[in-house]
Amino acid sequence: MSNGIEVTGSLGDRYDEILTEQALAFVADLQRSFNARRLELLAARTKRQAELDAGALPNFIVETEHIRSGEWQVATPPPDLADRRCEITGPVDRKMMINALNSGAKVFMADFEDSASPTWTNMVEGQINLADAIRRTIEFENPDGRRYELDSEIATLMVRPRGWHLEERHVLVDGGAVSGSLFDFGLFFFHNARELIERGSGPYFYLPKLESHLEARLWNDVFVQAQDALGIPQGTIRATVLIETILAAFEMEEILYELRDHSAGLNAGRWDYIFSIIKKFRNRSDMLLPDRAQVGMTVPFMKAYTDLLIKTCHRRGAHAMGGMAAFIPSRRDEDVNRIAMNKVREDKERESRNGHDGTWVAHPDLVPLATEVFTDVLGDRPNQIDRQRDDITVTADMLLDTYVEGGQITDAGIRMNADVAIQYLASWLRGNGAAAIYNLMEDAATAEISRSQVWQWVQNKATIETGDIVTPELVRTIARQELGRMREEFGEEIYTQGRFEEAADLFEEVALAEDFPEFLTLPAYEHIVQR
Repeated sequence: MSNGIEVTGSLGDRYDEILTEQALAFVADLQRSFNARRLELLAARTKRQAELDAGALPNFIVETEHIRSGEWQVATPPPDLADRRCEITGPVDRKMMINALNSGAKVFMADFEDSASPTWTNMVEGQINLADAIRRTIEFENPDGRRYELDSEIATLMVRPRGWHLEERHVLVDGGAVSGSLFDFGLFFFHNARELIERGSGPYFYLPKLESHLEARLWNDVFVQAQDALGIPQGTIRATVLIETILAAFEMEEILYELRDHSAGLNAGRWDYIFSIIKKFRNRSDMLLPDRAQVGMTVPFMKAYTDLLIKTCHRRGAHAMGGMAAFIPSRRDEDVNRIAMNKVREDKERESRNGHDGTWVAHPDLVPLATEVFTDVLGDRPNQIDRQRDDITVTADMLLDTYVEGGQITDAGIRMNADVAIQYLASWLRGNGAAAIYNLMEDAATAEISRSQVWQWVQNKATIETGDIVTPELVRTIARQELGRMREEFGEEIYTQGRFEEAADLFEEVALAEDFPEFLTLPAYEHIVQR
């Protein structure tokens, strides 16, 4: 322990390059300056949830109307963030990072959050991988001898740190666990900000899970202190905020305003947004969502949310980024690929026509399609920020309209939720936070939808299409049936080593608990904290 800093995680090869005394001191300074506010804001989340549970509904904030009606703009994007027509995302795994940077996408978002299982190894080695990638020394050799290294032209790098609610238990500052957000941001910024600037880029970030403009203000204050500490000009950091909670949707203008000197726009984080709708209104029987597969981007509350995001961003001179295409092409079934690719094309055409400036994909094979669709609209222009959507009007009622025409809760929907959640949690417990399941890249957000839907259906005694009520007993029966199918399908060895039974127990814990666990990753972290 040195200067109140203690590293309890084991030290692997090259960890000393990242966990230097100076870097840890930088993180500790951020922790001491901002952790109290972080905890206050998390407490404010709990208070707001209690108000929602008591029947209140969110609305636009009266006290910040002057921001919404005022004339102001965010900072002009730096050259390498002007064109973001296709962005690829993925965890900080070494081989996947090389493939993503080489994919032809304009931007790669390296993810310490929803697509990364936060094992100590993953978090520290992810920092090593990023440092190597920025210095263009990263390479990887497969056991079969195939080598991976960077092409001459690569995507612009952005980094997504963990959300405000997560901690890094392997580093203690003054006896308490450091914020996962400050750990991820601080180490990356300390080691790479100057290097990125010297190479003509800069430290660029995606900020997840924000629920208010006060949480954005906290990030902005972190940025200001970090830049001052390293003698880097203010405004060098740029950050795109994921609007992936219903409460943040009511504060888009305010969030942009708080980060205006560091803003790189907003992103429609669609899967977490659906999770947020379920989570925040979990006790309202009048706001139950049907099976996850029936909640698309054209249902009322999702269309209102993305329309408002585009209008808000373009009014303020900011990028409005579209959502994820999670399809993973099959190497064996061209019929699956053809159907799925047509759906991806339709989704990206809708986004580009509506006014988004770019979109996300999860797999390199989708980069050409997404790029082509957005190029059809953008042409040689880097974006369509100048396209003002004054024709759009979005009210609070529209953001809260969860009616889905023809929507049903079905036995198949419960079964799919249990299946995907258990398979994903098993992967997460094994250290892989981006799991390919049924040709889709599942991450924590989609697992959150699966378990929160089940919780909401059980608590509200929802009825499925057969007339049966969704009970804990029904869910347990279905979960165990799915577990048995996995055992038979994957084989005894994979099943035994794959932590599937542990995952099923965890699924039942977060889906059937009397009190709703705010994030499944919080109890799940207890299973991997020593890894």
